[in-house]
Amino acid sequence: MAVRRKLNDDEIRTRLGEIPGWCFGNGRLRREFRFTDFNAAFGFLTRVALVAERMDHHPEWSNVYNRVTIELATHDVGGLTELDFELASAISRIHG
Repeated sequence: MAVRRKLNDDEIRTRLGEIPGWCFGNGRLRREFRFTDFNAAFGFLTRVALVAERMDHHPEWSNVYNRVTIELATHDVGGLTELDFELASAISRIHG
């Protein structure tokens, strides 16, 4: 696995502008998604899981009925890396 470099605050602010709907706090990217029902939310989680597994980068998430909350960070560097932004972009595309 390639060494991942922790992004600095300026890099994070720049990249954050490229992923609408996501926010940054407590060293993580975070976004909440809402769906019509549990089935739609769970389907979304399944599609995200397949992409996350291919990327070998796994989100922290929760699902309550029609709401999914996702947080991203690269734990081995103690912050955010390009991989977090790549996964956030992929998740946004899945959501549409």
